Amino acid sequence: TAANRSGDAAPPKDKSQSKSRMEQIFGFKKEDLSSWHNLVALLNRPTDPASLGIFRCLFGLLMAVDITQERGLSHLDYKYLDGAPVCRFPLFNFLQPLPMDWMYLVYMVMFFGAVGIMLGCFYRLSCLMFISTYWYIFFLDKTAWNNHSYLYVDVYSIRNAHVPLWNYTLLRTQIFIVYFIAGIKKLDADWVEGYSMSYLAHHWLFDPFKLILPVELVSLLVVHGGGLILDLTAGYLLFFDVTRPYAFFFVSYFHCMNSQLFSIGMFSYTMLATSPLFCYTDWPRRFFKRQETPPATKSSKLRLKHKLRAIFAIVYILEQLFLPYSHFITQGYNNWTNGLYGYSWDMMVHSRSHQHVKITYKDGKTGEIGYLNPGVFTQSRRWKDHGDMLKQYATCLSQLLPRYNVSDPEIYFDIWVSINERFQQRIFDPRVDIVKADWSPFKANPWLMPLLVDLSPWRAKFMEIEGTLDNQTEIVFIADFPGLHLENYVSEDLGNTSIQVLQGQVNVEVLEEKKNYTLQPGEMMKVPAGAYHKVYTVSEDPSCYMYIYVNTTEAALQENFTKLFELQERIRNGTETEPLPPELQPLAAAEDEVSEVNATDPIVRLFLKRQRRMKEVKKRREAGVLERLERFAVKKYYTIRRGFLMSAIAMRNLVVGLPPLEQLTREVDFANMKFPVFNFTEHSDQKLAKHLHY
Repeated sequence: TAANRSGDAAPPKDKSQSKSRMEQIFGFKKEDLSSWHNLVALLNRPTDPASLGIFRCLFGLLMAVDITQERGLSHLDYKYLDGAPVCRFPLFNFLQPLPMDWMYLVYMVMFFGAVGIMLGCFYRLSCLMFISTYWYIFFLDKTAWNNHSYLYVDVYSIRNAHVPLWNYTLLRTQIFIVYFIAGIKKLDADWVEGYSMSYLAHHWLFDPFKLILPVELVSLLVVHGGGLILDLTAGYLLFFDVTRPYAFFFVSYFHCMNSQLFSIGMFSYTMLATSPLFCYTDWPRRFFKRQETPPATKSSKLRLKHKLRAIFAIVYILEQLFLPYSHFITQGYNNWTNGLYGYSWDMMVHSRSHQHVKITYKDGKTGEIGYLNPGVFTQSRRWKDHGDMLKQYATCLSQLLPRYNVSDPEIYFDIWVSINERFQQRIFDPRVDIVKADWSPFKANPWLMPLLVDLSPWRAKFMEIEGTLDNQTEIVFIADFPGLHLENYVSEDLGNTSIQVLQGQVNVEVLEEKKNYTLQPGEMMKVPAGAYHKVYTVSEDPSCYMYIYVNTTEAALQENFTKLFELQERIRNGTETEPLPPELQPLAAAEDEVSEVNATDPIVRLFLKRQRRMKEVKKRREAGVLERLERFAVKKYYTIRRGFLMSAIAMRNLVVGLPPLEQLTREVDFANMKFPVFNFTEHSDQKLAKHLHY
């Protein structure tokens, strides 16, 4: 059967048979594309707004919920606390947050805008309220950007009996681009070879696949292969009648999984809400058996506004196709991966791990050198991977450190990153003072270190090496540039640590011994615990080496845990005949009564605490669907509850001023659920009203 496709209502059977093959499949004739006049007429063709109305309602609902979560209403006071010395990362440096209570007002305007979109109430005003405040918050904090952040855009007015076809064209094309460009980006070698998201295969959601496939093949075929095929084909499969039911199943399964795998707010649910847009536009009327929309009267004369709307639709689509490949313009935002954050659609193609981060400051007048805790004065961790944020962070630190008697500070960052399971290596030049370093959004970052892609084949060797290790031995693979060195401190817990060279030549300086050791490929040496050492790359090419270590403290603890578990089992099955000393008696408690509170021995206390946590984890994993849904609903309830209670406090502060500190503390405690929860009776309503001064 031919795959029917129409931008209008589902055609009667006899009428559809009279259509050409192209019109049955695509919903328009070849003649509609033969001239500019015909194309404008096609894009402005009156179309049933019912499907768009359903999407508008769902979109508004999801955005209202998203405001309390990914937009941050529930923890706004932590992010924008007045007077706190915080380094922020706006898109434009002149943008600053308003005072905290006013920020709550901004979020309330955005929330009521989303509710207005959902209800179709004061629609244009609601769209303005939502979009203006959303973009302000969006530009205010680059660290919160995701691929999907800018996707939450306005949907168009549907108050008329019909809407022009370009409304549907824009939304369908936008969703097609989301899928297809994400698929194109997944043709990256790291994704195809299974290095991007290999850890996902260990998640419980993939347990059914692990019944028939080893975890390595689950990662390669299901996680990476399945993700690639779905993204490349979803847009096409949603478009055609014959394949749409299969597409609905697979994209729904895909987005439901993503909602559990990643912290991406309402994106998964928003994508689910977009799927019906690919159906016939009158599907809600047929589903609810409502009266059909009166047939539209086609205007024979196209006006200027119709041509401008057609131009807008075409330009918007071209812009969305261009943005993911516009990195040659915004070169300053490119790092090891291209892209101005949310405009790339390279979703999950790159995973990173950070092994070592050091921030060094130098007093510009005295020359005194000191170190800062990574992440000091900021709540974000994304600055470690982005040169523009690092520049903002260094500038902010240079303005804050004079408060602590550091004059004209110079700031140096030594950040080690592994991308897609490669060697840990430096991402930025540690010799450059970032405060004075040049950075431009339109020029390549001169202090970005190159990714050592020539060493990528070593990843297969990594797996072989790791396969030879026992469960207590850990390993870290390092690559460094000629002329640089790594200064490292080995914790006293790591009593058995050694360095082995894989490629190049290094000199190891043990500071405590004041000795140097030269290592060639294949050679290794033990480094002392509880002391600093430096590893210099002295070869002409980058060096590659690995740290092999055993946490002797943890190993001893695990051995003690094993003995305690065996003793506990003997006690419970009655085979233990020796009397227990007082410090071991908590092990004899019934399984449901075990508590680490009564344990006096620290190892026994840790053992019981670990058992309790493992029991809780097991209970969560074995929970049924209803219990999981209840846990999900309760979590969302408390998140939303806190957001609105804190908003009520802020609105009261703006209207009547701040209350006494003691009262404000009680109100915040109530929002945080820090005292007993009352039943929702008249008494509790009065209590809440008293606290919020209603």
